[in-house]
Amino acid sequence: MRNTFDGTYFKHQKGGRTVALIAGTSAGNHAFIQIITNEFSHCLNYPAPDHTPGDIIRVGGSIFSLNGVSLDIEGKDISVRGEIGYAGQTPLRYDVMGPFRYLPMQCRHRIHSLHHRLCGSLAICGEYIDFTGGTGYIEGDSGISFPRSYMWVQCNDFPEKACIMASVADIPLAGLRFRGCVCVVWLGGVEYRLATYLGVKILHCDENRVVLKQGSLCLEINIAGGTGHALAAPVQGEMAGEINERIVCGAQFRFMKGGKVLFEQHSENASFEYVG
Repeated sequence: MRNTFDGTYFKHQKGGRTVALIAGTSAGNHAFIQIITNEFSHCLNYPAPDHTPGDIIRVGGSIFSLNGVSLDIEGKDISVRGEIGYAGQTPLRYDVMGPFRYLPMQCRHRIHSLHHRLCGSLAICGEYIDFTGGTGYIEGDSGISFPRSYMWVQCNDFPEKACIMASVADIPLAGLRFRGCVCVVWLGGVEYRLATYLGVKILHCDENRVVLKQGSLCLEINIAGGTGHALAAPVQGEMAGEINERIVCGAQFRFMKGGKVLFEQHSENASFEYVG
């Protein structure tokens, strides 16, 4: 469809270095790649025929898949080359949208892998970055437009094997609007899900703090400072909007069940978006 977009977000992290890549299509007439690093962001457009939808995405001379990426990107003020393979992918037990995946949503979210190992390297504008032994994350969005206001935070940079993703958004549906939430806390192989369709309560949500409660589960996230970079965002299928992502920022996470703390960690390598 000409008024829709589809994008997949591949995040690579090792130590203090993070590189995220977004590959997709918009409005049926072009493909794009966005590159986000600690220092900058960049967006390149390509003819739509270069993009092959499905498990393997081909844009220009680059290939993106759930098993890894092979990059050959050359543009004004940007060059990215190299390969990174993925191993030990961790998919969700079931679709993050739950029953909402059957409804006509403005934007559909998906998570392909919460946590996986990386092997390989990239050369970005002549700088060599070795990601071997690092951690990866893959998610995606598709639909017409991003929500008019939302919060998104994701982190799997912890001493233990863990991943947290939480999103709260203004959702239009059938002439009504409500605040919806999807959240996954994955701790060493155990997946906890907090979501609107499971009865989550959004106790607090702004650009500094998020508190979610669902039955005996409670997640608190406190966001610290970080450097943000502009990204192209979909509006009526076209990548005509702009949002700001902090690809690395400080965040404190506290997850409790029945009043008992199951997880409490700080990371300087969380990723965060907030549109008020």
